Order: sequence, then C-alpha cells, then structure tokens
Amino acid sequence: MKNNRNSVTAKPVKIYHHTLRLGNRGWTLWASDKGLIRVSYEQDQGRLPAGWLNMYAPSNELEENAEVFADMGVTNLLESYFAGNPVSFSGLPLDLWGTAFQQEVWTGLTQIPYGGVATYKELAVQIGRPLAVRAVGAANGQNPIPVIVPCHRVIGANGTLTGYRGGLKLKQELLALEGITHVGAAGHERFAF
Repeated sequence: MKNNRNSVTAKPVKIYHHTLRLGNRGWTLWASDKGLIRVSYEQDQGRLPAGWLNMYAPSNELEENAEVFADMGVTNLLESYFAGNPVSFSGLPLDLWGTAFQQEVWTGLTQIPYGGVATYKELAVQIGRPLAVRAVGAANGQNPIPVIVPCHRVIGANGTLTGYRGGLKLKQELLALEGITHVGAAGHERFAF
C-alpha cells in the first residue's frame, strides 16, 4: 500500500474521476497521478467532501477520465468483485490521504482476507494498538476507499453489523457477496466495539 500524502500541498493536484454502476449502485472513483484516493458512495452524489478536499488538496483540478481507472486495473477488479468473484486489490496503486494513525488502520484493513471478518478489537491488536479500539473504529469510519480497503469486513464484538458510512444494508450486501452470511443484522448504525 502506498501512502503518499500526509500534509497539505500548495501546488495544484490533478484529480481524475469516473462513476461506475456496480451492484445496482453508482460508485465514483477518484485518483491522483499517484493512485486511487477515494471511492465515493452513491449518496455522495459524485462529489468529494469539501473539508477533506480542502485539507489535502485545496488547490485542485478535476477531470472526468475513465481511462485512468481502466489503465490502473481498478475498473475490471471492481466489476469482477461485484459479479461475486474473489478479488485481491493488493496490486492497486493507492494514494491514501489521512493521518499517520488512519493510514495504520487502513493498512491493517487490507490484511483482512476476502471472505473474512475482524472485530474492532482484533484490528486494534493487529496494528499494535490494543488500547485504541475506539480510535481504530473512528479511523475505520473515515476510510476513503471502501470495498478496496475493506472496512466492511469489520464487525462489532457482539458479532453484529455496526457503523458503516454506506449504510448497514450495503455492508450486509458486501459481506454476503463474499459469502459471509453469519454476521447478525441486529447491529445498529453506531459502532459497537
């Protein structure tokens, strides 16, 4: 995983975007010249969060460009994933914009295998931060690249679905796509650590 952006940049950043229809939803892909920076849910309406954008790329230029994502390989991988095929996203170039701690958590998420789940506590222990369970949950919720950095694979300690920015219904659908059907749907939108 490539983590290149830790601070505000003064020069303009070119940001490419393209929206795909996957799993009966619109997903907008965003990338810099270094790699994928974000995957937006349909409810984001094809826009980047203003606060996040102002923090990491206050000077930017947006360009619609499907070829960038096809060349990167992400388009084919996502289409295969949403067709129900096991997929590894490990070779994709990522340019994750977040704090050092968030990037630790996101790197930890990439270690949860396709078809597997982990609790927030297990993720905290895995990254060497066993007392930071709530902070791990918060960083998980800020994951800019859902599906590819699989935050949907993190569940509550009670074995139920918990907090997912895309909504619990989507989280359950993503897990079911991977054959994970034993996770209880009795969870709630708030995190259960």
